[in-house]
Amino acid sequence: MQQLHTPHVVVVMGVAGTGKTTIGPLLAARLGVPYAEGDDFHPPANIAKMTAGTPLTDEDRWPWLDAIGGWAHGRAGLGGVVSSSALKRSYRDRLRAAAPGVVFVHLTGSRELIEDRMSHREGHFMPTALLDSQFATLQPLEPDEAGVAVDVAGSPEEITERATTALKALPEPAL
Repeated sequence: MQQLHTPHVVVVMGVAGTGKTTIGPLLAARLGVPYAEGDDFHPPANIAKMTAGTPLTDEDRWPWLDAIGGWAHGRAGLGGVVSSSALKRSYRDRLRAAAPGVVFVHLTGSRELIEDRMSHREGHFMPTALLDSQFATLQPLEPDEAGVAVDVAGSPEEITERATTALKALPEPAL
């Protein structure tokens, strides 16, 4: 298992149900860096809104993204993996403003596969009813954004292997 020479700070992104919380820790272990659960950065008001089935507004997300960006900034040159839906370009720009060297692993898959996985989750605050709003909000990575898209079909180990291989092809992070 080969580690990257200079560890990236990786944001595992995607709509709810793509496996960010499953793949993030596996990827961090594979890269030999710490993992931070993006949901833990949400203020209680955001959790309450999502639990009630109310999509977050951009204003709700800014403090959350700033907290994730602060964590990522603190890991620059050390490496780390953090999960964040990062659905819009403006959200990723905000994360990059705080931590310019971050790279994104966009977990992608069909709506049917993701909805099926979400329906089998227990104890998570995000209801499947919000999946449509997540897909409507999603702006995939653009060519000028440092990152890779990784298909979520298959086992967590297969997805992690695809992500690790794709990350190795990226240039070393600028410090």
